[in-house]
Amino acid sequence: MSQTEVSGMKAPLVPLATLIGRELRSEKIEKPYLKYGQAAVAKKGEDCFLIKTDCQRTHSNPSTSFSVFAIFDGHNGISAAIFAKENLLANVLSAIPQGISRDEWLHALPRALVAGFVKTDIEFQQKGETSGTTVTFVVIDGWTVTVASVGDSRCILDTQGGVVSLLTVDHRLEENEEERARVTASGGEVGRLNVFGGSEVGPLRCWPGGLCLSRSIGDTDVGEFIVPIPHVKQVKLSNAGGRLIIASDGIWDALSSDLAAKSCRGLPAELAAKLVVKEALRSRGLKDDTTCLVVDIIPSDHPVLPPTPMKKQNILASLIFGKKTRNSVNKRNKLSSVGVVEELFEEGSAMLAERLGKDSTLDANSGLFRCAVCQVDQPPVEGLSVNSGPFFSPASKPWEGLFLCAKCRNKKDAMEGKRLSTPTVIL
Repeated sequence: MSQTEVSGMKAPLVPLATLIGRELRSEKIEKPYLKYGQAAVAKKGEDCFLIKTDCQRTHSNPSTSFSVFAIFDGHNGISAAIFAKENLLANVLSAIPQGISRDEWLHALPRALVAGFVKTDIEFQQKGETSGTTVTFVVIDGWTVTVASVGDSRCILDTQGGVVSLLTVDHRLEENEEERARVTASGGEVGRLNVFGGSEVGPLRCWPGGLCLSRSIGDTDVGEFIVPIPHVKQVKLSNAGGRLIIASDGIWDALSSDLAAKSCRGLPAELAAKLVVKEALRSRGLKDDTTCLVVDIIPSDHPVLPPTPMKKQNILASLIFGKKTRNSVNKRNKLSSVGVVEELFEEGSAMLAERLGKDSTLDANSGLFRCAVCQVDQPPVEGLSVNSGPFFSPASKPWEGLFLCAKCRNKKDAMEGKRLSTPTVIL
């Protein structure tokens, strides 16, 4: 064949389905493999959990898949836990803009989690029921793990370096001085239970209501200084992977984070979850609902999570996390070193304006603003920016910045103690 004939030949066309298949296979190779297990023993029957591994950032596009694992520890009934399980994920996703890239989606996720938690709380309180729930909500997208939590359920990360890291913050009044100060500044009272004779017993509680927690979803019979605004932490694992243990306080009242991780190392996720529950019951007995999820994030070329070496305090403890930051933009392009976890984002403020940012939500075509919490479009006269004060003039443009409708603005003011909130219960 002559050179002229060779140069004149065209490369054969590749069917679109083949190209898409190649892309999906390439994406699958880069993503880790998840194995998970669940175990629970009920005392009051108020715990719920959610496992959803088929979520997609873009509808009908498997390459945009992510997974959600969550535990809802109810109190004063199970209705708040069930409601959060059924509605929280949809409320979070509704607060993320459509048609954005994966990096943009992950960057928007922490703020969307705050909006979703608050929206779920508002919707449940409108039902007039008195139950409440803690929430530990974990989103896994590739090697990136994002955890949002209110209450005292917990999520820990056990990495291949043998260092156990806490990805949540406990919102127990007894142990969280900052939250005690916030509750009292917002109009609540903090104290122990008074018994006959004037003596005080038990853990610190907030009054009215007597709740031991400072953050939850629900609890309509308690003042709104008990807020649904979650602590959010986002980390990126190295390609060595790691293990997440997500559990209700029935586990953590009996086991430390280190002991829980150590008790199940080297075991498959399903057996590990059962062993953690068994160890908690052996240590403390069945005093509360006890629920545990174990999730292994494994490199796709490894069938199981490699065994974890013994913990080396002096060397590895300083490597597990980089410097904490509230802004993930500057660190998002860094790659994790082997065995090191990169911290992308962490924020725990209970101030809604600090958590939602200042971006404008005006639709230039319709002239309507979208509420940053409930995602409802409204004209600016029916709501206010989170940055505006209670008094304003027309020239001050109070709707500049992030917009809140009147209902969500009232919720924000009540949580911050700027509006007296009288708990109401519909009988």
